[in-house]
Amino acid sequence: MSDSNSKSSRPLLGTKVGVVTSDKRDKTRTVEVAYQAKHPKYGKYLRRSQKFQVHDDQNASKLGDRVQIGSCRKLSKTKSWRLVRVVESAPAPADQIAD
Repeated sequence: MSDSNSKSSRPLLGTKVGVVTSDKRDKTRTVEVAYQAKHPKYGKYLRRSQKFQVHDDQNASKLGDRVQIGSCRKLSKTKSWRLVRVVESAPAPADQIAD
């Protein structure tokens, strides 16, 4: 019997990489994805960003982490993305290193 419905074998369609900007809620993170878009008339590239509400089941990510997110079914009114992996952990704050 194949396990095509298991979490590990889901295809990674529509993935994005962004930075966690809020980790205050349980199992939910706010991730900001930055990109460049070309102005339709003048052709100049502009910096744009978009925020996504992401489901993080194990609370694995923290503020400042660079994470990869993938689209999934609607989990709440605003959540339709899930955490795929933590790409890069944020450095620890200086006050925590001193302790």
